[in-house]
Amino acid sequence: MTTPNSGETYDFVVVANRLPVDSVTQPDGSVGWRMSPGGLVAALEPLMKASDGAWVGWPGAPDVELAPFEHEGIRMVPIALNAGEIENYYEGFSNDTLWPLYHDVIAQPSYHREWWETYVDVNRRFADATARIADIGATVWVHDYQLQLVPGMLREARPDLTIGFFNHIPFPAYGIFSQLPWRQQIISGLLGADVIGFQRVADAGNFARAVRRLFGYETKGTRIWVPVGDSSDADTGTRSHVRGAPVRRVVARAFPISIDATSYIELAKDPAIQARARQIREELGNPKTIMLGVDRLDYTKGIGHRLKAFGELLADGRLTVDDVTLVQVASPSRERVASYMQLRDEIELTVGRINGDYGSIGHTAINYLHQGYPREEMVALYLAADIMLVTALRDGMNLVAKEYVATRADLGGVLVLSEFAGASDDLRQALLINPHDIEGVKDAIMQAIEMPQSEGRRRMRALRKRVIENDVVKWSRVFLDELQNSTTVHPVSHEHPDART
Repeated sequence: MTTPNSGETYDFVVVANRLPVDSVTQPDGSVGWRMSPGGLVAALEPLMKASDGAWVGWPGAPDVELAPFEHEGIRMVPIALNAGEIENYYEGFSNDTLWPLYHDVIAQPSYHREWWETYVDVNRRFADATARIADIGATVWVHDYQLQLVPGMLREARPDLTIGFFNHIPFPAYGIFSQLPWRQQIISGLLGADVIGFQRVADAGNFARAVRRLFGYETKGTRIWVPVGDSSDADTGTRSHVRGAPVRRVVARAFPISIDATSYIELAKDPAIQARARQIREELGNPKTIMLGVDRLDYTKGIGHRLKAFGELLADGRLTVDDVTLVQVASPSRERVASYMQLRDEIELTVGRINGDYGSIGHTAINYLHQGYPREEMVALYLAADIMLVTALRDGMNLVAKEYVATRADLGGVLVLSEFAGASDDLRQALLINPHDIEGVKDAIMQAIEMPQSEGRRRMRALRKRVIENDVVKWSRVFLDELQNSTTVHPVSHEHPDART
């Protein structure tokens, strides 16, 4: 068992791939830090300040060796990664193996043993750093697919800890997950947690089925019984246990994440942002309808399907560029990964073709923006847009849909939302689509354009109620309540009656 540091220890530790800060250059040339925008930071920042919290993560650049430091009341514990580790662990195994696999193999995953070995090594480094700074009996919350081995490593080193894990992306069906050569190791690592959170009920069900298939453990509903004292190995994934030994109850269930709704509502009230929204409409020529897509440039987002549907509507004459324009924000993403470079070429070729075929000197069919924007500009775009298009082919949640809804206090705007995004479980009053059904997408766009104002307001009122009542603060509270209520060890046999399916 690893013992914590004698001095610097913390009752609550968050472990994530990235630290919640970005480096900034000060006017005097020195380098400082600012908190990163985002729902996770907004949800956890007050809790961490109140509970003596620390955040373990990578600073975001290669070969940056930093001592732990404090920023705005939170202790930052940096994990240094060299260029080779970033290439193998982050760009390789995390984003070219796990990401496509967990998103239903929309792109073909790559399986390389050297990537896996680096993934194990980096996860070990995160786990060791966490074990050193966590106080006796501390709560540790590990986040996302880059760190799936950390819970098991922590359980082995520090059985006194209460460990939670949240998977921000989908978890695939067993028929897909089973392709992963290191499938047992991943499941073994996740089972080190007391509570494992997923975006959707289906994701939690997929995980439980993988546990049954790979290890034969008892499951019932959201509960999984894992024998205590199993010998497990992060490299092989093998586990051994004695029948009749005590078991741990692991909870695996859905905790759909949300946004900091209050901050978006307040931004949407800002007169300067409202003026910017009016200016955006003027710059676009004051069309009758502005449609908006906001995505990372990623093959899971269905940007090509969206463009195809819009192009066909123009070709069919059901829409004209005099009346309708599409603004597509596609922020740069993983630009050194080959599949992403290819996707950018395909999207930009399609945009150029549609604009060439249907644009005019005064009106552009698609305003394509391959860059990121600050939150204030995004809120202005949300306010300017009559229709929000979310056409993800597979998405853990999709917070853009919820951001759009939160900003629309005027009850204007229509949300067209893919049923394959986790947000569709919450936002049932959106126009739900199957993005693979291009005719269905086209019909939904026309329905949104032609929707009576009374129906649009009714739908948006219901959507806003859902987003505001279930914000990111509630999400974190519900997860941590479940985690604190979990009991690590149940001194009962593996054949406990409550564990039988």
